[in-house]
Amino acid sequence: MKRILPFSLLALAAILALVIPSSEVINNPENSIDTGDTAWLLMSAALVLLMTPGLAFFYGGMVRKKNVISTMLQSFVCMGLITIIWVIFGFSLAFGDDIGGIIGNPSTFFMMNGMIGNAVWPGMPTVPIALFAMFQLKFAVITPALITGAFAERIKFNSYLIFITLFVILIYAPLAHATWHPEGILAKMGVLDFAGGTVVHMSAGWAALASALYLGKRKVQEHTPARISYVILGTGLLWFGWFGFNAGSAGSAGTLAASAFATTTTASAAAAIAWIFFDILKGKKPSAMGACIGAVVGLVAITPAAGFVSIPHSLIIGVVTAVISNLVVIWRTKKGIDDTLDVFPCHGVGGMVGMVLTSVFAHSNINGVVTVNGLFFGETGLFTAHLIALVGASAFAFLGSLLLLKVTDLLAPLRVSVEEEDLGLDASQHDEEL
Repeated sequence: MKRILPFSLLALAAILALVIPSSEVINNPENSIDTGDTAWLLMSAALVLLMTPGLAFFYGGMVRKKNVISTMLQSFVCMGLITIIWVIFGFSLAFGDDIGGIIGNPSTFFMMNGMIGNAVWPGMPTVPIALFAMFQLKFAVITPALITGAFAERIKFNSYLIFITLFVILIYAPLAHATWHPEGILAKMGVLDFAGGTVVHMSAGWAALASALYLGKRKVQEHTPARISYVILGTGLLWFGWFGFNAGSAGSAGTLAASAFATTTTASAAAAIAWIFFDILKGKKPSAMGACIGAVVGLVAITPAAGFVSIPHSLIIGVVTAVISNLVVIWRTKKGIDDTLDVFPCHGVGGMVGMVLTSVFAHSNINGVVTVNGLFFGETGLFTAHLIALVGASAFAFLGSLLLLKVTDLLAPLRVSVEEEDLGLDASQHDEEL
């Protein structure tokens, strides 16, 4: 049955491709498509896709040598599986016609219907909607990949594929719709998420914590990185790709993209240095791992804020988040939670701190979309909305992920056997070795 399922899905996709009529052109009377904006978003989409192989190196270098290939493949396979889901109905769930403010109609863009010609998405009216859909696909690809660091070295690969399929459909897509669709419940509350602090990092972080708790501890919880050089390479690719992640979310090649590009640079740099110095203050030696983790934490934190805050405030966001995430890593260790690669402290907590600080420092002078300025400027409405959204989105992502883990476990056991764990996932799951 497990072997038949993937082929059945591919056969179904092929049949649907044959029976779905050719996409209809959605007219854009103003013909507002801009070649410069289109070129920038094409580049940004490519940059964001590069982040997933970057993440594979980042995570792969941190695990033990016998689990490197499995860990990297868990990221890499998302580029295939999530793309198929997105093209068939995933994009519609996130950006299709609104249903109750929490999900899109799966038939709106079913099989990418309506994606040719000069059709546009209202939120990015100067680029083709097909490009917008592919840009958003890259966000959907990396989100489940982020979760994998929490259960590295102990999950069955086939079961993992089932879990991330359910996660994208039932957790990611509703959060994306609620946050980024004009009729979404969080969007109507005025919640700001420029490039995915809530949708990507908080959802992945809470799913990671749920996974670590559900699967339990590894038999041997040693942390012996296979290749620190992989971690450094992965960090470089992530940092490079993140400019597409954040600056691309401006939707145009203009001043807002430049501002997001700058805040992304400075927040990550500030967090990397803050992490190093905080480790020194704790009596530890400065490390390459610490610098890399700090840089990624800064990128996570600035993601929701990149197009809403000033460059000086991005420095504060980077430093504050690095310190808080570092402290949560210590807390996680003391509690004995086996989040293998600290996904929750870095992505979950980093996303939450970034979300809160967005509501502190956001200002309409940076982005006219901001109708209520941040708490730092004496206004409380945005801060209150973000706190409410933080609680709601966290509960949804954590409890929903726990439920999906249980469902997946019933369909196909998640945890590898003791013997498979001892042998290593590269050999036990894939018959390969580094």
